[in-house]
Formats: sequence, structure tokens, C-alpha cells
Amino acid sequence: MKQGSLAQYFDGVAAKRLSAVEVDAIKSNQHEFNGVTGLKKLLGEPQGRVRYTARFLYITDADPEPVIEDGFLTWYDARQKARIERGVQRWEYRLYFPTNRASQRAVAGDLLVIAKRPDATLLAIVAERDSSIAQQLIWLFGLSDLERSDFFVREEEALGKERVEITSRLILDSIGVAVEETAENFLEAMLAKFGNRFPSTREFSAYARSTLPDVQPREGPDAALMEWVDREELLFRTLERHIVTERLAKGFGSDVDAFMDFSLSVQNRRKSRAGLSLENHLSVVFTELGARHAHAALTERRSRPDFLFPGHAEYHDSAFDASKLTMLGAKSTCKDRWRQVLAEAERIETKHLLTLEAAISVNQTDEMRAQKLQLVLPEKLHGSYVSTQRAWLLTVADFVSLVLDRQ
Repeated sequence: MKQGSLAQYFDGVAAKRLSAVEVDAIKSNQHEFNGVTGLKKLLGEPQGRVRYTARFLYITDADPEPVIEDGFLTWYDARQKARIERGVQRWEYRLYFPTNRASQRAVAGDLLVIAKRPDATLLAIVAERDSSIAQQLIWLFGLSDLERSDFFVREEEALGKERVEITSRLILDSIGVAVEETAENFLEAMLAKFGNRFPSTREFSAYARSTLPDVQPREGPDAALMEWVDREELLFRTLERHIVTERLAKGFGSDVDAFMDFSLSVQNRRKSRAGLSLENHLSVVFTELGARHAHAALTERRSRPDFLFPGHAEYHDSAFDASKLTMLGAKSTCKDRWRQVLAEAERIETKHLLTLEAAISVNQTDEMRAQKLQLVLPEKLHGSYVSTQRAWLLTVADFVSLVLDRQ
């Protein structure tokens, strides 16, 4: 079943690491990818040239936004004319593309992903070698055997087994794929409760938890946090789509500024709500498990770490043993923002940061360790990291145990 899986958004994906020869070709006039035999599973063996509308992306961890270029990819058999005219029994399919800003950024070792969308367009993503986004795409699509010269392909049936949840939605958002899943069966109840408006994030988080009465943090804080956050995200998208659709139906006439303001408010609400949602659910987990804490308490230079343990009074009591203090930042995604945590709570030497971001690069986690930042992730996400990283990561349950021991 496609609904709720990667197959809802992709008919198949193919991936490989770019070789030096390919990169040279990309930047010259050849503009063709090597080792395309595997692409036959994705694009078939058509007669004649097939030109696909395509979007090219080059993504790094350092750049806040990907380089995006719209264009086309052409799939064709270079030996078709020879077979017709001279009876040469050879087939040699190639994937051609024009020069663009995204392809020109590519270097050897970068990850190339060709994804076919249900509307028959292609998404061509080049992700910087050893970056977090490259590792996340590998995890998202279940890619392997990427050192081969040919493409590794996952077809629609395999993608249909990969469920789209909160963490995979975050990755899809980063590559410009809008997640369309909603929970229409909850819409009537939400409109009855909130009306045609967005409630406060705290209120909405509480409502999301109420729709999962069997989820109890005491039975597993890692799973509870993931289920709560995932449910709230789904419910929010449902309510948002309804409210935004109604507002768009009213129209903006010729008032361009009103439309721009409305669009900006939608984007800003999404960004701010995601972080607050995570904090709201974490606070309930800590309360349910008896971990005393203060949310957004003031520390030095007016910093406000997301959580202080055991609380504000203890932190500001110079006689309180600093080794019994703990701080936790909470960010749905880290990127370079994890460094913000380092400047919070000077009395605490080792900082903790909880995130829902999968497959952060080894380079990034090595830097975190060097800066005395300990990463905390729900247990379900640990498998997206390599073995050397997993030995260092903490689960939510691990972190709560640490806090309770100190209290």
C-alpha cells in the first residue's frame, strides 16, 4: 500500500557515488552518467529518446539551502541507430543532462540519487561526500552497495515497505518533497475543539497526546516521545491544510503584500511549532518519570536552556554541587545550530542535546564530542548511525536515568 510510505512520493530511486571520471564528464561537454545499466529497472528500455522534466539539487551541511536548478534528463539508447541501420546487436543506454549550477558543484565521492516521482518527473540530488544529508538519504531510501560502478536501485515495491514518520518527513522537507499525508478522521473533532484557528502549541501537544491514551512514558519513554511527536505533526498538517485551504479560497484580490504575509506566517508557524512541540512532549516525559526540571529557566547572559535539572533554584545556588546539575537542549534538527547549546549554562561542563535528526555525519558527532556535547536520540533512530557513533549515543531512557541518579 502506497499511502503513508515512501512509495507515495517515489516510484523508485537509484544511487551511486560519483567517480572522478564522471565528475570530469559532468564539467565538460559529455554530461552523461556512467554505469546506468541499473537504471533500466527505473526508467525501462524505451525506443527512442525519453526526456524527463527534472529538478537538480546540490546539498551540503554548510549551506542553509540547497542549490536548485530545474531542467531535464534524457534517457536513450546510443546504439539504437546502429541496430536499425547496420544490425549491430548492442544496447547502450545513457542518461544525458545539460550543464547547470547544481551539477557543477559535484566532486568525486559525492552521493548521486536519481528519484522518479509519481508524476514521471525526476529528482536528481547530489549530496556532499561524508555529509549528514548524504547519510540521511542513504538511511531514508535504504541504500547500500554504493561503491559499485553501476547504480544501486530500489523499486516501488521496496519503497512501499518504508513508512514515512516524523524523522523521514524532516529529510523529505529538506529536499523539497512536500509530505501530503493527513488524518482527516480527526478533523471534525479538532474543529469542534479549536474552531477554525490554530491553538497554542502547548494546547495542541496535549490534544495530540490525548489521542494516544495507551502510550505511557513509563513503559518506554523513547517510543512514547516518537509516537507523540509523530501524531502531533500529522494532526497539525491536517488542521493546517483545512485552515489554509479556506483562507486561499477567500482569495487576496490584488493585495500581494497580504498574500506574502500570509505565506510567511504559514512557514514561520511550522518552524516555531516543531521545536516547541518537542519540548512540550519532553517535559511530560520528564514529569511522568519523576525527573525534576525547569523549562527555559534563565542562566548567564540571559540564556535560556530548554531544560535544567533539577531546576532554576539549584542552578543559581553556588553551594549546590555542580556535578549534580544537568542541562538539555532540544532541537528537531541540529545542523550547525547545535553550537548554540555550548554557550548555555556555564556551570555545567558537559551539555546534552536531544534531537530527532537521523544519521548525523561522523565528522559532526566527532566535533560534538570534542566540544563536550552529548547527543541524545530516541532509540529508534540509533540504527541510522554507524557503529562507532552508536556506542556513544544516549537514548531518552538513558538520559532520564542519568538525571534521576544525580537527583
